[in-house]
Amino acid sequence: MTNIHATLVSFQNKGILLRGKSGSGKSDLALRLITMHGATLVADDRVDLCVQNNTLLGSAPQEIAGKIEIRGVGIAKLPFLTQSEICLCVDLVDSIHDIERLPCPEKVDLQGVIIDRLLIYPFESSATCKIIAKISGIISELC
Repeated sequence: MTNIHATLVSFQNKGILLRGKSGSGKSDLALRLITMHGATLVADDRVDLCVQNNTLLGSAPQEIAGKIEIRGVGIAKLPFLTQSEICLCVDLVDSIHDIERLPCPEKVDLQGVIIDRLLIYPFESSATCKIIAKISGIISELC
């Protein structure tokens, strides 16, 4: 098992791994996915990764399970899943200009499992909608 600095939510049984440096907006983006789109918290700030049958799974370390940091407010306890299959890796960028207008689909190797990757500027108002569109498979591939 490997522990990484990230946040994980599940949307329609598909795990969305949010990666970025400290203060980049992972918890904020997760909170919006939960409150606005019905996602469920799996882990905030630290995610335990393991591979079973070529499937990448993520869970929360026991001491933080069900907790999410709401910056400027405090720590909230939310309903949570103990584990989720990770289907999408969202890497947070510092500026909207760090993202190509019409990017080719990207993949990332996590623990030997290849999954879809998406770059997102987390403070853009449509950020959560873009993630939901990608995980739901409604994006037309251009490349």
